[in-house]
Amino acid sequence: METPTGYGVVLVTAGNIQEAEAIANALVEAKLAACVSLLPIHSIYTWQGELHKEQEWQLVIKTDLAQFPAMEAKIKELHSYEVPEIIALPIVAGSQAYLQWISQQVKSKE
Repeated sequence: METPTGYGVVLVTAGNIQEAEAIANALVEAKLAACVSLLPIHSIYTWQGELHKEQEWQLVIKTDLAQFPAMEAKIKELHSYEVPEIIALPIVAGSQAYLQWISQQVKSKE
């Protein structure tokens, strides 16, 4: 897969607040994300042929998408799910000051 470019939001779900916070802290401390917002959600999905209805935590990760490969690897390392949600959405427009702040918080791709 091609590495996405520009700023974006990466969505990840976690099964509990402790795991969500651990992932969020690791991403911000490693400068892979500028900010991670955590939201309680109710998910309905099919897994291994069975319908599940679960309380989960949605991580909304603001980042430079050049960091996606490293971020994905870090999330997989820390996540308890066999197949965690890790999807990137591009930011198509945003406050220039906010986008500049993201740039300052996230390390440049080496």
